[in-house]
Amino acid sequence: MIRAGIVGMGWWGQMLVDSVQGRSDVIRVTAGHTRTPAKAQAYAKAKGIAMAASFEELLADSSIDAIILATPHSEHATQLVKAAAAGKHIYTEKPFTLDVASTDTALAAIDKAKVTLGISFQRRFHPSMIELRKRVKSGALGTIDYVTAEMSTSTALAMPKEYWRANPKETPAGAMTGIGVHIVDGMIDLFGEIAEVTCINARRAAPNADDTTAVLLQHKSGVVGTFTGCFATIPFYRFSVAGSGGNGEIYGHFLDTLTVTPLPQGKPGGTLANVSEVIDNKGYNMLGAALETFARCVMEKKPFPITPGEIRHGVQVFDAIVRSAAERRTVTVG
Repeated sequence: MIRAGIVGMGWWGQMLVDSVQGRSDVIRVTAGHTRTPAKAQAYAKAKGIAMAASFEELLADSSIDAIILATPHSEHATQLVKAAAAGKHIYTEKPFTLDVASTDTALAAIDKAKVTLGISFQRRFHPSMIELRKRVKSGALGTIDYVTAEMSTSTALAMPKEYWRANPKETPAGAMTGIGVHIVDGMIDLFGEIAEVTCINARRAAPNADDTTAVLLQHKSGVVGTFTGCFATIPFYRFSVAGSGGNGEIYGHFLDTLTVTPLPQGKPGGTLANVSEVIDNKGYNMLGAALETFARCVMEKKPFPITPGEIRHGVQVFDAIVRSAAERRTVTVG
């Protein structure tokens, strides 16, 4: 079993712990560190997590195999390099870092240390996305014309001004940083690298943060994409792929339902409502699935399914979207 130390034990760090603690036979969180230990002490005691006084104390602990980073985005780059130098395998929240230069530095350090790197794009591991990927890659949906996606939460509606996620330096392009990166990763996974992006960013309902982000993009393969991220409405998720052979759509905040609607051969423009295939995957623990995949990769000395190249390209796309929002123009990726 992989013994992990977690850095950052706020609400999201606790979500990560809860997804595996006492539920997994391949990974357990045994130690942790957080900026405000008083807020996490009772939780840590209940979960059997020993509290460390510092990040460096975790890195010096020889009983810890891996580090989980659930920290502010701007801290990732330095922490990734330090964890790699300490010989710890690393599972990090996204975005990986906030710029390409620090991503390159971190990836070089990780490669030099020969440690396993995992990143928390947990939707890749959900059965609905796995099945949609299979349909796209097999050609079952024909030539892919476009992909459109929506992802939202209500978190910014109650976000206090002093909260780090409300700091525009931590969350450039608003909803892009927290949730848009998940959609970008899904698009890279299914359709390859992205060539150019155009972004509009707005503050609509949240008092202390930009909350609505819309992006138009095109992949190098020619696939056109659009997506919207929002921090100020009901939690929701939709990822829809349209091709010459039909449509595949994941629907619901927890990706519960995949609907595949083929185009009947020889009947373009016909009514398709009665031929849809509906696949339900309710209640799947995708956070735990991603962490367990990471742990198995560590134990089996295999690379994590999301490659360093994909991680780097995701940061390139993120950077281009941030620049597009600031400059109000189309930006070439890379």
